[in-house]
Amino acid sequence: MDSAKKLIEKYYFWLQDKTFLKDFGEWTEITTPFLDRHNDYIQIYLKKEGDEYILSDDGYTINDLISSGCVLDSPKRRKLIDLTLNGFAIKKDDKNCLFVRSNFDTLHIKKHCLIQSILAINDLFYLAKAHVSSLFFEDVKNWLDMSDIRSTENVIFKGKSGFDRKFDFVIPKSKNANERILKVVNNFNKNSADLFIVEWLDTKDIRPNKANAYILANDNEEELSPQVIDALRNYEINTIPWSKRDSHVEMLRV
Repeated sequence: MDSAKKLIEKYYFWLQDKTFLKDFGEWTEITTPFLDRHNDYIQIYLKKEGDEYILSDDGYTINDLISSGCVLDSPKRRKLIDLTLNGFAIKKDDKNCLFVRSNFDTLHIKKHCLIQSILAINDLFYLAKAHVSSLFFEDVKNWLDMSDIRSTENVIFKGKSGFDRKFDFVIPKSKNANERILKVVNNFNKNSADLFIVEWLDTKDIRPNKANAYILANDNEEELSPQVIDALRNYEINTIPWSKRDSHVEMLRV
């Protein structure tokens, strides 16, 4: 318990220490320690309008995906973008700017949600590759249904920090198994692992029943990193490679 608390405190200190501000007229550029798919630091912008604040990515996230060849105009992919943004209460304007309005008291939470949505949308870059025939999230959803694994998708729990934590699927507790929280990761790397570790530590101790955490990771294109798998295991997070999903059906079904 104490080690988890210290880890979260260190995370918040790291977040504050590695965040930089720069003023551009009425806008303030916020450089965060989170990396995008180019390994560049994610930047967002803050502007005060009356009693409100606007946080925006200035259109960079989606327009960068489009310029990289990621086709986002199909109904299925537009729906996925909308579901992703709605999960974090983030809006998109006609210039593809991701933005959110906030008062002063909720500004830190809205900033967190905007960054989370940018990271989630960034992951759609991998849809641009020609041999990806369907969306990984949809593949997972269909597999759960076909395998008769009961689950609820896009579940939000409030963590000890007060932040909302969004999980892709939750398999409810049964008489034979604890609650299972399932995270779908298309791009399995240190960045995605770090984020889920924090989300899991912020959530697990306040669940009414002991829960278990799983990452279902896409290994269609490359083998999953053993180092990342070991790092997740240290926090009692299990990794299920997509190629070996069927060997875990019975365990998830009970």
